Amino acid sequence: MTFLSRAITAFGGLLLAHACYSAREHTALQSLRAASTATLTSSATVATSLPVDIVLETILSTFFVLFGLVLGARPLRPIEWRVWAGKIEREGEEGFTDNSGAVDKDYMGNPFSVLETRPNFVDIRKQRREFAEWVQKRGAEPTH
Repeated sequence: MTFLSRAITAFGGLLLAHACYSAREHTALQSLRAASTATLTSSATVATSLPVDIVLETILSTFFVLFGLVLGARPLRPIEWRVWAGKIEREGEEGFTDNSGAVDKDYMGNPFSVLETRPNFVDIRKQRREFAEWVQKRGAEPTH
């Protein structure tokens, strides 16, 4: 996560903690008020909802936390194997770095490297290139 995303997430977390504390204090004061009123009038307790400012602070702080987390998230990786392998072939390890520049801990490298390092793996492109060179050499030599 970058500094900006961490700062936004921390700010949203502080706002959310304050909203939770405010809701708890409001509920405690309302229950105390209802208890004192019940002793005087002996009526049932009245349930009250939270004030609008506490509800808005809770919603706003939740959005701040979510925005900070999304801002600091790593880019999504490809789902399809062929797209993922193509990205590895084109960009290598640099294509799988997070926002801070460190290599992704889930990066495993080329998924097809096991196939390419087998001793009996046939490299068609290399054989085609060797064959083309052989044909050019043979075409340059006089035939008997």
